Amino acid sequence: MPLHAQPPMRELGRRSEAAEHPFKRPAPPSSGEAVIVPYGAAEPLALIGKVGRRDEIVAACPAARALGIRVGMAATHARALVSDLDFRPAEPGADAALLDRLALFGIRRWSPIVAVSPPDGICLDLTGAAHLHGGEARFCRRLQAFCRRAGFTARIAIADTLGAAHALARYGREDIIISPPGGVLRALSPLPVAALRLEETALGAARKFGFETIADLLPVARGPLARRLGMAAIERLDQALGGKAEPITPREDVVVPVVERRLLEPIGTAEAIAQVMQDLLADMAQLLQSRGLGARSLRLIALRIDGGEETVAIGTSRPTREAAHLLRLLKLRIDRIDPGLGLEQFRLLAPHTEALDAENLGAILTGETTLRDPARLVDVVSGRIGPASVFRFAPAESHVPERAVRAVNPIEAPGTWPSWQRPVRLFARPEPLHRVMALMPDQPPRRFQWRGRAYKVVAGDGPERIHGEWWRRDAEVWAVRDYYRVEDEHGGRYWVFRRGDGMESNTGDLTWWMHGVFA
Repeated sequence: MPLHAQPPMRELGRRSEAAEHPFKRPAPPSSGEAVIVPYGAAEPLALIGKVGRRDEIVAACPAARALGIRVGMAATHARALVSDLDFRPAEPGADAALLDRLALFGIRRWSPIVAVSPPDGICLDLTGAAHLHGGEARFCRRLQAFCRRAGFTARIAIADTLGAAHALARYGREDIIISPPGGVLRALSPLPVAALRLEETALGAARKFGFETIADLLPVARGPLARRLGMAAIERLDQALGGKAEPITPREDVVVPVVERRLLEPIGTAEAIAQVMQDLLADMAQLLQSRGLGARSLRLIALRIDGGEETVAIGTSRPTREAAHLLRLLKLRIDRIDPGLGLEQFRLLAPHTEALDAENLGAILTGETTLRDPARLVDVVSGRIGPASVFRFAPAESHVPERAVRAVNPIEAPGTWPSWQRPVRLFARPEPLHRVMALMPDQPPRRFQWRGRAYKVVAGDGPERIHGEWWRRDAEVWAVRDYYRVEDEHGGRYWVFRRGDGMESNTGDLTWWMHGVFA
């Protein structure tokens, strides 16, 4: 066709089917960008929030970013760019509540000091707690896997200061960054100035004066830098580098029952402290009853007028909220409180609580049972001599005598003892016998010397053969003990054993030992 008769170019390209949307084609990956999720791999989603007087995109998923949606873009522009994108209103309150629940979960599982780092982070103090999780690297991997299971993406950074960890987590190149001790300056130098958590005015001034990275700020004197960017920038820089402390205000576990008393005048006498204890315990009993709990431990914190703090704690063998019993235990700790110039504030916490339901007292009131609960007596005795000094013995699953007994809570049921005859007094460690006369291989000893005294045996019974527990260590694979119950000429009865069976040398060295005394 001649040129004047050819149709326009737009008609030549017209086809019967609809043309492919230009923004639905996956964009080629760039060098500084992560792998882009294709359009069909996930439903694109963007959140719209109010920023100033206009609606902006405050968050976008990877699929939405692949279509050209960016944070800070106007909502009208985003809708015009991708009309079928799933736009939803942002909910900052719900996000803050979720972060608060995560911080509370972290207090109970990861570290006692956890705080929310607005708007989208959580900071933890791992000092003294990293070894409980297998080290910092393993903790970061486990934390990232936890977030992935919960449906979140996470960037984790560990550094000497809170400001450095905040900057590395948000502006670092990797998802997990662990800065070595003393390496904060080197790690922060290539990061942009925005990593210092500066205000928008300070960031604008930094761009005006040509400050692009944190390394550009370091050689500048503090005076001129403060005049250009403000004192807040100097403070943030010092906090990130460790020149100024930035303490973490931890999120308190509000689940812990707490009652408090503020006094009009300071007190210092034992009678006044006991009265405050009684008032606090009355409030604590009501609080525990409303929650259906019983206290297993209580902690009393008294604040002095000079800023000092006195802390005493008690524990109970069973959950209880009986104020009279708890007051009796707390009074045993009054002598450990140093009032100084006076105490002006008291707080009572129950860090360890358990569910406590109503008890059936019908059998006790009718006299059908005479069993009495020893928990109160155990608590009082433990308060006087220490909880580690009050215990009872229970059987353990082991054939070796010194391993067959364990110390348990005094109110715990001891269980069923085996039918084997054992001495009333069993030594924790067997004691050696000297100058032993015995017929090998199966006869009990006729004479032996123990603790510098000679004994003549007039009767004996045995042997009772006990083999070593080979699954514990290699030295007990072939170990054998032959135990005998013997009686001396004065009526004393003893439990002795010989190492080895008297036939094979690898079963023992044929030495004799005293392991217990019968009544």
